[in-house]
Amino acid sequence: MSDNTVEAYLHDVALLSEFMHASYESVKITDVELKHLQAFVMHINDFDFAVGTQARVLSGIKSFFRFLLLEELVSKDPTALLEAPKLKRTLPSVLSIEEIDLLVAAIDHSKPEGQRNRAMIETMYSCGLRVSELVNLAISNIYLDIGFARVIGKGNKERLVPMGATAAAQIKMYRDHIRNRLPVIKKGDEDVLFLNRRGGKLSRVMVFMILKDLAEKAGLKKNIHPHTFRHSFATHLVEAGADLRAVQEMLGHKSITTTEIYTHLDRGYLRQTLEKYHPRYGK
Repeated sequence: MSDNTVEAYLHDVALLSEFMHASYESVKITDVELKHLQAFVMHINDFDFAVGTQARVLSGIKSFFRFLLLEELVSKDPTALLEAPKLKRTLPSVLSIEEIDLLVAAIDHSKPEGQRNRAMIETMYSCGLRVSELVNLAISNIYLDIGFARVIGKGNKERLVPMGATAAAQIKMYRDHIRNRLPVIKKGDEDVLFLNRRGGKLSRVMVFMILKDLAEKAGLKKNIHPHTFRHSFATHLVEAGADLRAVQEMLGHKSITTTEIYTHLDRGYLRQTLEKYHPRYGK
């Protein structure tokens, strides 16, 4: 699994371990029962964790006990009857094309990082990348001549994603005129496309901060983060009539049900569809 997933699972088990030590000090982790886990659920709920966060933590805990069962360190799985909070499926926040243009216009091109930031935004919107995929994007995996990028996604799964002409042009400009002029590039990051001023790979937090700063300069009140561009990429494609399977492939979703959330369409579009195709609409 990816480093981020491993880190998340370790965090989940640490939360349970800390809770057991504080509330049931004499109970070993291999002796945990359903009642202890139900108390743990109430504990993380009291901390006002979002429902999605609670569900993710419990998923990690369940994986942990399945591992203990597989290794025969416990005789039964105490999480078998543990109920996770019901997840409410919310529609993702997206940017309009006009809002993306405002963000781009807020970039300060007088600074070297300005061209880098422009290339990053165009790449996120053109390819629908996750932030981890963006910061790890390799020069050797970008084929500007044919307009494709080879992306390493979750679980080290590779996929080929088409790249628009605008993104390709901005990447070429950044690579040839900004990146190639960096005084030094850190060892191990020679093939990484997007670098900071010290020649090292950008962190995910840095990308968040860049977008937050641009949103403020552009006067946008939305909570904009890297995934907003991924949502916008998918939403704009689906609303324009793109095949859902094709969008699934480009996003690297394992299941089509994950992609289906992007089928949310505005009511005006739905009304136009009814007017055009339903034989008795308006009669």
